[in-house]
Amino acid sequence: MLVEIYDFMTKLGIYKYYEKMLERKLDKKNIPKHIGVIMDGNRRMTKTIGSKSMIGHKIGAKKSLEFVDWCVNLGVKVITLYSFSQENFNRSKEEVDFLMDLFEQEFMATADDSMVHKKKIRIKAIGRVDLLPERVRKAIDYAEERTKDYNNYYVNVAIAYGGQQEIVDAIKDIAYKIKNNELNVEDISVNTISERLYTSHLPHPNPDLIIRTSGEERISNFLTWQSIYSELYFCEVYWPQFRKIDFLRAIRDYQKRKRRYGK
Repeated sequence: MLVEIYDFMTKLGIYKYYEKMLERKLDKKNIPKHIGVIMDGNRRMTKTIGSKSMIGHKIGAKKSLEFVDWCVNLGVKVITLYSFSQENFNRSKEEVDFLMDLFEQEFMATADDSMVHKKKIRIKAIGRVDLLPERVRKAIDYAEERTKDYNNYYVNVAIAYGGQQEIVDAIKDIAYKIKNNELNVEDISVNTISERLYTSHLPHPNPDLIIRTSGEERISNFLTWQSIYSELYFCEVYWPQFRKIDFLRAIRDYQKRKRRYGK
């Protein structure tokens, strides 16, 4: 047992050293302004440890706040967390109910977190929030109200979210404007749609970098409009096991790329 503890502590020390080394080598002038993350692998992580509980979701929720802390300390202005898609409502009632309880708890806890207020982080839910249970909506309202005046950093929680549905909602709003003679068809532009997306309140609405965990390589209806020129980074590790080392490697990889924007 003592040998195992020693090995663990040694490994932990190496990780910390490697973290510092990675961070020192980053170009602080080339940090993404907006990072989106598809937090995938909670359930699969649970299976790997032989558990039938929802422990993966609990650990994943705690990892989200840790991830925000990493981003803020590095100077990332905007973070968007893909927490629950509209399609996720099709999961078992037991799992959906558990997740709704967890969302309620986490929005309340985040709203009262000292780090959120010290760093002046604005919390906002994006998606079809009206589809959520009332208790979750109240928790969201509490978090948004407590942080509404902050503008140092922005954390968006994509919940009951779908990228295509977001575009549909924007188009519906434009259609109503046209119907009421408040907008001409000829005036519709990229900006006309962008101004009606859930991310329109952000200083940097389009993510520079999207990270997806668990080894899957697709964006799964996440920020469909906004991600046209996002750099994509996929890693094998499940979200609950995502380490700061993995995060710094993603930033390092991002900085090695040349963003051309079609030029």
